[in-house]
Amino acid sequence: MWQDRAVSAADVIGHLQSGMRCFVHGAAATPTPLLDALAADASLEDVTLYHLHLDGPLAPMAPEHAERIRSVSLFTGPGCRVPVAEGRADYLPVFLSDIPRLFGERTLPLDAVLVQLSPPDEHGFCSLGTSVDVARAAVDAAGIVLAEINTRMPRTHGEAAVPFSQVAAFTLTDRPLPEHGGSAETPEIAQIGEIVAGLVDHGATLQMGIGGIPDAVLARLTDKLELGVHTEMFSDGLVDLVRAGVITNREKPISRWRIATSFVIGTRRVFDFVDDNPLVGFHGSQWTNDTLLIRKMPKMTAINSALQIDLSGQVAADSLGFRIYSGIGGQMDFMRGAARAPGGKAIIAMPSMAAGGTVSRIVMGLTPGAGVVTTRGHIHWVVTEYGAVNLHGRTLRERADLLIGIAHPDARDELRREVREVRHF
Repeated sequence: MWQDRAVSAADVIGHLQSGMRCFVHGAAATPTPLLDALAADASLEDVTLYHLHLDGPLAPMAPEHAERIRSVSLFTGPGCRVPVAEGRADYLPVFLSDIPRLFGERTLPLDAVLVQLSPPDEHGFCSLGTSVDVARAAVDAAGIVLAEINTRMPRTHGEAAVPFSQVAAFTLTDRPLPEHGGSAETPEIAQIGEIVAGLVDHGATLQMGIGGIPDAVLARLTDKLELGVHTEMFSDGLVDLVRAGVITNREKPISRWRIATSFVIGTRRVFDFVDDNPLVGFHGSQWTNDTLLIRKMPKMTAINSALQIDLSGQVAADSLGFRIYSGIGGQMDFMRGAARAPGGKAIIAMPSMAAGGTVSRIVMGLTPGAGVVTTRGHIHWVVTEYGAVNLHGRTLRERADLLIGIAHPDARDELRREVREVRHF
């Protein structure tokens, strides 16, 4: 029986040596028992962990381990924001589509991977489950595969297979994956959902993420026909549209009849939906986020969010000033791909205000230190609860007028004053 090979998490981590560079599986697939064991092994020093957003308890990020274990976020999640801000961890800004190549070409050489897998099937293959994204490339590039095999990890289709024979050591668990349910819909989010849904054409192919705005949009697409999905990730909101026959993937020229994604986040509902479901193909992010491929999708509609946008159209999405909040991710991959697709639409959707309705997200200039994720040369549609505007082909003067028109009414007079002072409009 394959189960007889299982060892403790501490014994799995015993395969690591000081000075190693390791990839850690992310999101719902974060192997937290292995991270706990890594933090507890005081003999290991100078270990570097490369990862996307991690979920669950993150013991190695505690201050007492900062001298031994270095975290490098390729996309920063909530558990790493404080360590990055305090200088105990690092952030590497990079397109999601470029990360597999960093591993494969050994720009970021990996000695080992810590992954969470489904149990091996009758053919001797485990699955990367809910997160294939950059994990596929990491597993292929690393010398040692160390695993948590979780009996509750879904078995997913596509490029998720990992030969059980490739696993150097594993610990066996039976624990629920971390879940993220939807938040209550505010009137502002509801209005944004209505506006964005109105921009989605019949036969469009969708890319969107997780959160209140994607959920609000998806809930308002029930009258659409023959939608497809080509995205880096999705959540629970997609399931109802598939079961209602709204999402068919009939019109997609690539991966026709199938949802294409690289990972999923959500509740058990979406995990059960992708489990052994041939409708959903999980692929590496170098494929799902390939701009040349995205642009081949007629009516490709990319819906992304922002922390701030200035009156010239620059979008800050990975940082609040100097404080790193998330990552570049796939926003630019899909924004550019959708903009170049026949009939495509690249959309940034966000509430007009932040900080409990006290700070405008539309500003004269981005907060000092904020990173520009989508440039003013790439921006197209911008949506708030006050409307939708297309900035493509517009002058700075026209952009300022359009964006002020969808800013919160309380912010408009100040924005007009600032733009007169700076731009003399």
